[in-house]
Amino acid sequence: MEDHDPKEPEQLRKLFIGGLSFETTDDSLREHFEKWGTLTDCVVMRGPQTKRSRGFGFVTYSCVEEVDAAMCARPHKVDGCAVEPKRAVSREDSVKPGAHLTVKKIFVGGIKEDTEEYNLRDYFEKYGKIETIEVMEDRQSGKKRGFAFVTFDDHDTVDKIVVQKYHTINGHNCEVKKALSKQEMQSTRSQRGRGSGSGNFMGRGGNFGSGGNFGRGGNFGGRGGYGGGGGSRGSYGGGDTELKAGSRL
Repeated sequence: MEDHDPKEPEQLRKLFIGGLSFETTDDSLREHFEKWGTLTDCVVMRGPQTKRSRGFGFVTYSCVEEVDAAMCARPHKVDGCAVEPKRAVSREDSVKPGAHLTVKKIFVGGIKEDTEEYNLRDYFEKYGKIETIEVMEDRQSGKKRGFAFVTFDDHDTVDKIVVQKYHTINGHNCEVKKALSKQEMQSTRSQRGRGSGSGNFMGRGGNFGSGGNFGRGGNFGGRGGYGGGGGSRGSYGGGDTELKAGSRL
């Protein structure tokens, strides 16, 4: 295997490919996606007993730049079948609420009083086209509440941002998560309450939960959920913040 920049861990270089034809092989998957870079790994996930394709797979590039190129080339067709590539989610992150949801909005927490809208724009516009930025303020006092929402024109921009563990904006360490609506939050909570399997994009042995898969009529979790699992109390930090932030979505 080639040497890689230590600043680019495997997780950032890996794509999940959903909706594969059951006829697609490792070779045909590789043949398609190597057009955008050097693949260090390529696999169609198969059942351990039947060896039948489970309708999804993974491709790993040698650098993040090649991943970006492949995502910019959407839509993709492999063996005549439209497929859905998404940035792979780690096992650790896959159990967080909404980890597998496709959204275009992020929640940014931990921003300080001296952080303005232009600071957020300067930081996030390098990832993709921004549609709106909302710096949340108290309705009575007008003081900033320490969090904001940023909406992009492409869900892949959100996936690319949240896969990074740390973001420093205007000199402050900030927490960045997918912004979920009240309905989406309730859905993920109900799935956890019913004990759905935890999803996992990463690894050859991974799947989206007990008995489920992404391809061809499958699902993300064991009982139709999105992977369920733990994570923090809520997408917006829990408690009062979550309720009020959710009402703005």
